[in-house]
Amino acid sequence: MKINASAERQFQNYGFHLVTKSPWPILLSFSLLNLAIGAVLCMHGFNHGSTVITLGLIITIFGMGLWFRDIVIEGTFLGDHTKRVKKGITIGFLLFIISEAFAFFSVFWSFFHSALSPAVEIGGIWPPFGLTTLNSFGLPLTNTVILLSSGAYVTLAHHALIGRVRKTTLDGAFVTLILAILFTYYQAIEYSEASFSFSDSVFGTVFYASTGLHGFHVIVGTLFLLYSFIRIYSYHSTSSHHVGLESAIAYWHFVDVVWLFLFIVVYIWGCN
Repeated sequence: MKINASAERQFQNYGFHLVTKSPWPILLSFSLLNLAIGAVLCMHGFNHGSTVITLGLIITIFGMGLWFRDIVIEGTFLGDHTKRVKKGITIGFLLFIISEAFAFFSVFWSFFHSALSPAVEIGGIWPPFGLTTLNSFGLPLTNTVILLSSGAYVTLAHHALIGRVRKTTLDGAFVTLILAILFTYYQAIEYSEASFSFSDSVFGTVFYASTGLHGFHVIVGTLFLLYSFIRIYSYHSTSSHHVGLESAIAYWHFVDVVWLFLFIVVYIWGCN
């Protein structure tokens, strides 16, 4: 049944949002398929694999940007994001974070499977014999302090936004972005200085799989926070309407918690 704009606005009185037709979901579906195919082609050394994955990445970013633009228009300028809609968005995002937690659970499972019962092929000990591990209290400890500090600053920005203190909100969000970039920079330095690679026994595999997966989440979270910062600067986020910022903060705190587990399990216990 076709519903015109006026009828749709009537439904808004009841707290529901009837989403208008959008081409972005189907576009992103095919772009992600293209991205996956390109990744497989690259990993197996096929010709033009890098071209396919680059094309998929460009289309994915393009589609996400346009989809986010439409959501911002709906929530900020059209008033479609009522309390009930915002509650649904929050619940959906929390379910997404839970799914991400299970992804990390699988990586930790792989780590404990090898660390608690080392195979004879790696010398029956953990870390494997002949492998030089990292100093847990060097760059990893520095990154721990940086990431926890960023979590404190983004919380400060959140409370300042609720209290309508604009300068503190912007300062807190900006410092959070700087700390997030610093974390990624130091992580790259750590990788460059490591004496082992992804293919150096099961230790190298699970180390780079766990820290690399976390690093990818840090990059995504940084982009999320940058987008939230731009919206705060543009007066899109108010003291009572900032579900996007709350989602970014929840994601960033999730990244913080996962890093604490990584630091304790992989760096302190697993590297000694």
